[in-house]
Amino acid sequence: MCYSSSVPTTKLFIDGKFVESKTSEWLDIHNPATNEVIARVPKATQEEMLAAVDSCSQSYHSWSETSILARQQIFLRYQQLIKDNIKELARSITLEQGKTLADAEGDVFRGLQVVEHTCSITSLMLGETLPSITKDMDTYTYRLPIGVCAGIAPFNFPAMIPLWMFPMGMVCGNTYLLKPSERVPACTMLLAKMLQDAGMPDGTLNIIHGQHDAVNFICDHPAIKAISFVGSNQAGEYIYERGSKNGKRVQSNMGAKNHGVVMPDANKETTLNQLVGAAFGAAGQRCMALSTAILVGEARSWLPELVERAKALRVNAGDQAGVDVGPLISPQAKERVNRLIQSGVDEGAQLLLDGRNVKVQGYENGNFVGPTIIGNVTPQMKCYTEEIFGPVLVVLEAESLDDAISLVNNNPYGNGTAIFTTNGATARKYTHKVDVGQVSVCGPMCVSLFPGRMELYSKTCTQQPLFSMASIALFASALNRTLLTPSSLHHPAPCGL
Repeated sequence: MCYSSSVPTTKLFIDGKFVESKTSEWLDIHNPATNEVIARVPKATQEEMLAAVDSCSQSYHSWSETSILARQQIFLRYQQLIKDNIKELARSITLEQGKTLADAEGDVFRGLQVVEHTCSITSLMLGETLPSITKDMDTYTYRLPIGVCAGIAPFNFPAMIPLWMFPMGMVCGNTYLLKPSERVPACTMLLAKMLQDAGMPDGTLNIIHGQHDAVNFICDHPAIKAISFVGSNQAGEYIYERGSKNGKRVQSNMGAKNHGVVMPDANKETTLNQLVGAAFGAAGQRCMALSTAILVGEARSWLPELVERAKALRVNAGDQAGVDVGPLISPQAKERVNRLIQSGVDEGAQLLLDGRNVKVQGYENGNFVGPTIIGNVTPQMKCYTEEIFGPVLVVLEAESLDDAISLVNNNPYGNGTAIFTTNGATARKYTHKVDVGQVSVCGPMCVSLFPGRMELYSKTCTQQPLFSMASIALFASALNRTLLTPSSLHHPAPCGL
């Protein structure tokens, strides 16, 4: 694609400078509500990507030796700058990604929580000691930075997911190379400017743009020691395999199919409200969307009321007053969602609410799909086995709690699940028997900052399973070094270790 000066271009961020790419290949950025081209983003050249990683490498020595207190002070200033500019960041997200302004502000706020978490680095980086492990021998464990880290972010959370990545890596003393989604780069560039304004030294954070070549560069370059990825299964498995083969630490967070189990003794009003919000918020384009409901026993009689509440949601452009559901990211995403809805109909499911033909006045060219509910779904149907990633709720039925648990555990995805019940014994049984990373009782699922049983979204991948995103980012960014020293020494390690 050739460059055109008719729309703004997205800059690279290399060695502390926002620079125009010299590439001849550019990608259009569209407003999902109108499909108008609003900006262009470059496919960074090989020379530009090398300059970015070289900048990370050159700044690593001085940054890793910067005191923890000095690093903490930068992030204390950074979190305040993000707070002061939440609305500007949210507007950039809505323009490029399409989600409602309320969702966009939530996107920023959840990322801000991770930045606030970095400010506790003085506690997080504490080492450990074990005196007298054997006669006249003590052990000391240090957490040290590992070098240049990289992040590959998706389109659906332009603030939160990049903020999962580089702040934790950098506060630990690593430098960072970030590739935001080429569909939604503006928010990341604003966040980079704010980090610079907070006092971050030049070269510690570098940002490149692109697609496959940029991903392969990150997986292959020997200076990059660790990679964080959030996105689809296909891309995540590829990055995990290629990066791991090159000796890198890789955390790859991928697809989801989250189940909400509704028991007949649940509070109906609360449960229906929770299901509607969790299924259709952010137009279903989030890994924690509750995309599958399992109605147990008599709870199946609630289905007509669930449909009526979903019908009442307002579909519009994300910046319009009173909107509940915004557009999908692209025409291709809309076409895929519509195709999966139709597959359910073709396989014998019942289309209880069809949002495929929704019309939004003034935004006729937008990528809109209204709330959709598919009933009588069975586990073999494509609409159940594949992640839809749209405002679609598929509904299965079960005779008992044990049947519901079997359905959830037989699904290959293991991101999150929720149970709605007023019975403590039922809730306890579910939380203990279900094989899913995050379990919520009587509420929607959330992205936790605290350890969970299995944080990688797909049960088929098992890399670093015991930490939440924030915890993974910390411990993937810190190298534990254990020293054995004679107990007669008062200092924990010789100089230089």
